[in-house]
Amino acid sequence: MTTSGPSDRGTERQNFIERRREKIRAEIDRNRRGEYTVPTWVLALALLLIVGGWLALIFLA
Repeated sequence: MTTSGPSDRGTERQNFIERRREKIRAEIDRNRRGEYTVPTWVLALALLLIVGGWLALIFLA
């Protein structure tokens, strides 16, 4: 059976941090190129607010 020592955890954490930094860099590059997309949940929330506003206007007016 193999056990991971403290040095393995340090290396694993370093790799995690590097992968995370690379993902962030890639996302920033995409956004600078204009490939930014709005998350689906934000679009769904906006749609619900618009529909809710119209319904409130109809039923409360």
